[in-house]
Amino acid sequence: MRVVIAGAGSVGRSIARELLAHDHEVTLVDRSPTAMRIAQVAEADWLLADACELPTLREVRADECDVMVAATGDDKANLVISLLAKTEFGVPRTVARVNNPKNEWMFDEAWGVDVAVSTPRIMTAMVEEAVSVGDLVRIFTFHQSGAGILEITLPDTSPLAGVRVGQVEWPQDTVLACIIRDARPMAPSVDDTLEGRDELLFVTSRDSDEAALAAVLRDGPAAPDAS
Repeated sequence: MRVVIAGAGSVGRSIARELLAHDHEVTLVDRSPTAMRIAQVAEADWLLADACELPTLREVRADECDVMVAATGDDKANLVISLLAKTEFGVPRTVARVNNPKNEWMFDEAWGVDVAVSTPRIMTAMVEEAVSVGDLVRIFTFHQSGAGILEITLPDTSPLAGVRVGQVEWPQDTVLACIIRDARPMAPSVDDTLEGRDELLFVTSRDSDEAALAAVLRDGPAAPDAS
């Protein structure tokens, strides 16, 4: 996968290192000479230029990239980069960093943003998760599709503890995507047994019933039909 990251600050460099570790091709772009810390991510291609300008995006071959990441510290710049990438170069997927949560409402498909990542919102969600075992927490929402990622840590007294995944009928348009147990992620199978303190990650559609999911998590699997 070919990825262009606009913004070579600490966030952009961290993303680049993760992507390179997974064998993706990465180009980092920044207009500030002080951001050109090439030695820190030597495997990436680097360009000193303004990613808000069309010639820059042409130079990094934005029309050939799979993902454009707008990771600058300026929300206005991230919106412009996403919009140009989507409308002028047809980039299949754009991911934009939201620096000020008050601006989050603008980061949608109208501005060419497929996924908006708000660090303060994610950190808030993680804090809420840490202090509220047993509560369902929405981690973030994909703006283009409306799909969401929800998380819950099962309490020791959960009615789902000791129940096989295949015994639980999750609500429509809700998928159990991952079980994290003892800090290790697991791809759930129907034969896996849930345990207290398991962290469950769900992917839900725009139309999924979050209240129905919360009810399953609270009440456990429905009793089998006696008929």
